[in-house]
Amino acid sequence: MSVHEYTMLLLALGILLFAARALGELADRFGQPTVLGEIAAGIVLGPTVLGRIAPDTAAWLFSLNGPRGTAMDGLFLLAIVLFMLVAGLEVDLSTVWRQGKSAAFVGIAGTVAPFAIGFAVAWIAPGWLGYDEGTSRFIFAMFIATALSISALPVIAKTLMDLGLYYSDLGMVVISAAMFSDVVGWILFALILSLMDVEAVHSGGIGTTILLVLGFAAMMLTVVRWAIHRGLPWVQAHTSFPGGMLGLAFATALCCAAFTEWAGVHAIFGAFLAGVAIGDSPRFRNHTRTIIRQFVSSFFAPLFFASIGLKVDFLAHFDLPLMLIVIALACVSKILACGFAGTMAQLPRREAWAVAFALNARGAMEIILGLLALRYGVINERLFVALVVMALVTSVLSGISIPAVLKHAKRRKIEDFLSSKTYAGELRGATLQDAIRELSANVALAAGLESSALSGATLEREEIASTALGNGVAVPHARLADAKAFCVGAGISRTGIDFNAPDGKPAHVLFLLVSPQQDDGAQLDILADVADRFSDPAFYEKAAAAGSYTEFLAVLRTRGN
Repeated sequence: MSVHEYTMLLLALGILLFAARALGELADRFGQPTVLGEIAAGIVLGPTVLGRIAPDTAAWLFSLNGPRGTAMDGLFLLAIVLFMLVAGLEVDLSTVWRQGKSAAFVGIAGTVAPFAIGFAVAWIAPGWLGYDEGTSRFIFAMFIATALSISALPVIAKTLMDLGLYYSDLGMVVISAAMFSDVVGWILFALILSLMDVEAVHSGGIGTTILLVLGFAAMMLTVVRWAIHRGLPWVQAHTSFPGGMLGLAFATALCCAAFTEWAGVHAIFGAFLAGVAIGDSPRFRNHTRTIIRQFVSSFFAPLFFASIGLKVDFLAHFDLPLMLIVIALACVSKILACGFAGTMAQLPRREAWAVAFALNARGAMEIILGLLALRYGVINERLFVALVVMALVTSVLSGISIPAVLKHAKRRKIEDFLSSKTYAGELRGATLQDAIRELSANVALAAGLESSALSGATLEREEIASTALGNGVAVPHARLADAKAFCVGAGISRTGIDFNAPDGKPAHVLFLLVSPQQDDGAQLDILADVADRFSDPAFYEKAAAAGSYTEFLAVLRTRGN
C-alpha cells in the first residue's frame, strides 16, 4: 500500500472506532446492549446514511476495495476471531455438568425445539423467510434452524449481571442452558459451513472436512482441555501477570482458528473452541477472563460490528413482513420451549418464564451467523437485515421482560432476613472454605440445618461458579430441601478472602444465603439488593468498617431504599 492508503486506512479505522465506542456507550447508558450502538455507527457511516447523503465522502473514507479493503477485511477477521475467543471463555463446561437436571432439561429443550421448528418452517415454506431459488434448500433450512436455536451467551451474562441475578440459582440455570446451546449450535454451524463453500473445504473433500471438524471439536473438549488445565499452573508461576496468560490465550485461539480455516470451516469455530478449552479450567482466573473481555470489547468488537453497517444498505433491504416473521418465529420457538421445559423441571413458575426470556436473547452470536451465511450466499441481504433486527430486538426484550416476570409486590432487602444471631462479626478464617464454615455455624440453627450440611452444600455451589460480585463482596449461597426458612448470614473479613472475583480483589464483606426449595423469589431479591447497594464504593467502605452488628445494620439502613 502507498503512504496515502496507509493514511486513509488509519483515518477510517479511527473514525469507525470512535463512532462505534461513542454510540455503544450511549446505548449502554440507556440500558441497551452496546452492540446496538456499534452497529448503528456502521449504519450511519455506511451506505445506509452517509452513502445517501454524501456518497463521495463515504467512498473516500470507507473504500472496501483494493489493498485498503483487503487490510480492513484482515483486521475485521482478527476482530471476529478474538470476539469468539471471548465467547468461548464464557463457557464453563463443568458448570453445565454440575448444574443438574433443570439446566440440562431447559438447555436441551431450548435447543432442540427451536431447531426443529426452524427447520420445518424453512423446509416447508422457505418463501416466508426470503429464500432465493438456486440456494440449497437443505443448507438454508439447516441455517435457519441453527440461527433460531442458538443463544447469545455474552449478552445474556451481561443482562443477568445488570439485574443482579447472575450469581443466583436462576442465573446458573440460564448460563448453563445457554452454554449448552452455544456449544451445540456452533458445532452444527461448523458442519453447515463445510457444506456452504465447496471450494473452501479440505482437499480431501466434504467428508474429510466434517471428520476433521468433529475430531478437532472432540480433541479440544477433552485432551487439549485437560492439557491446558495441567499447564496453567506452570504458566502462572513462570510468566508475568497478565502477559503470560494473555499470550497463551491469544496464541492458542489464533492457531486453532488457522486449523479450522485450513480444514474447510471458518476460523471463528477454532477460536470459539480454544476459548472453551481455556476458560473451562478452574485455574483460569476470572480476573484474567475480565481483562481479555475488556480488551476485545473495547477495540476489536466495536470495529467488527460497526463494519457490518459498512457492507449492507439497511434501508434498501429492509423488509417489514419478513422481519416480523423472523422475530415471531424466534421468540415463540425459544420462549415456549424453555418456559415449558423450566416448568416441567419444577422451577417456580415465575423463574421458569424468566429463564425462557433470558435465553431468548440472540445478540452478537446471531449477527455473526447471519454475516457468514450472507458471505457464502446462503441468505440474501433482506434476510440478513431481518436477522440483525431480530437479534437486537430479542436482546432488548430480554432485559425488559426478566424483571417484569419476576416482579414482586414488595422488593425484599438484606435486613429483612439478617439478625444478630446470623451475623458472624469478624471472620477468623483466611480461606474461602474456613469463612463459609464460620458463617454456616451461625446460620444453620436459624435455617433448621446441620452446620456441616449447610457448609458442604455451599462449598459445592461455589465449585460450580464463583459467587464473588467483585468490589470486595461475595455472596455464597445454597438451596436445600430441608431448610425451614430463607435466612441471611453476614460477616466481615479484615484481611480479605480470595473468592476468585472478576476484578481479582479479595472479599471483605460476605453474605451467606440459605434457601428452601421454594423461597418465593427471596434469593433473587437479596442478590439483586446486595449487587445494587454494594455497587457504591462509599457504601462498601462503611459496611466493611463496621465493628458490630448494630453498626452494620445502621449502614444497611442508610441506603435501605
